[in-house]
Amino acid sequence: MSPFNGYQFIPVHGEPNEAPDTIWLKGDDGCPAYTKASNSYQTSVEYLSTVNSSRKFYSQFAEPLNNVMPAENVTYAHAYDVFDLLNVGSIHNESFASVVTTPQLSQLRYYADALEWGHNYNLTQPARSIGGMTLAGGILRQLNQTVSTQGNLKFSLLAGSYDTFLAFFGLTNLTAVNADFMGLPGYASSMTFELFTDGNTSTFPRDTADLRVRFLFRNGTDESMPLIAFPLFDRASDSISYDEFVDELGSRAINSVGEWCSTCQSSDGFCSQDEYASSSGDSSSDVNYDDSSSGLTAVHAGVIGAMTTLGVLAIIAVAVFFCRRTSASSPPSEKRSSGSESDSGISA
Repeated sequence: MSPFNGYQFIPVHGEPNEAPDTIWLKGDDGCPAYTKASNSYQTSVEYLSTVNSSRKFYSQFAEPLNNVMPAENVTYAHAYDVFDLLNVGSIHNESFASVVTTPQLSQLRYYADALEWGHNYNLTQPARSIGGMTLAGGILRQLNQTVSTQGNLKFSLLAGSYDTFLAFFGLTNLTAVNADFMGLPGYASSMTFELFTDGNTSTFPRDTADLRVRFLFRNGTDESMPLIAFPLFDRASDSISYDEFVDELGSRAINSVGEWCSTCQSSDGFCSQDEYASSSGDSSSDVNYDDSSSGLTAVHAGVIGAMTTLGVLAIIAVAVFFCRRTSASSPPSEKRSSGSESDSGISA
């Protein structure tokens, strides 16, 4: 007879925001190169034109928001904040029906999509997507931990923010499949990476050639929104061999803390330590993960790992990254991980 009728407690660890492992979920935080690249969007013709053309539209929301936002901030420059406040209000407060209409919310959403996409992806300016690059590195580490331990790690759950989603969508060519990937994900949306085998086997495949990866996305939490598989890297099939997945994602990923420090051009905090400062920052696409790699540490900030056995034999492991709603967003240089609600991240 087990205590509490078999209830199992999950060990919870705290990780300071300034710890090296925090880069895997929020690689744009504290990254000068990202801040510079992201802010450059605000000097673009597209941005300046939209600020001017949308000024009258935004002015009608200054009064309803006057208790939470200065009138001068109710502009395209703060499109996400304005949309988020009014959208949440419309969901939870019936009186908002007279404040913002459904067509107005759609227009607010359109502007928020454009602003956040502009800040977090640009084909000619890769530094805008550093948050997606570090997430890619984190996903590779998690899946490698499953492979190198012959399936001991069955399930990983990671929580992050919408801007990391957008950067990852751009990096993996998902916008070529569906232009909607240029838009903000719904609250608590989830990306899932499913590691599986086509073989009819009860043991973990010894050869990685027998493993495949499938990407699935669920936009929001509405029951009518199922997980849908989408092809990555502008390919035709919605699944890819594990080895190809590692090559493709590895070529887009930041794979070490030292590489992050070099890419971000940062020498502050942990980047000042010799073990990271001396890194060459090699971003070669020849990414190898040996059997000794342990993946993300047990106290990895923002990771909630549930070591469970899945009921479907062919599915070997699943890594899920879901989007948590942020509070009013900060400028790119001041962004915080939405998985951190206090001075320390939480992981299990």
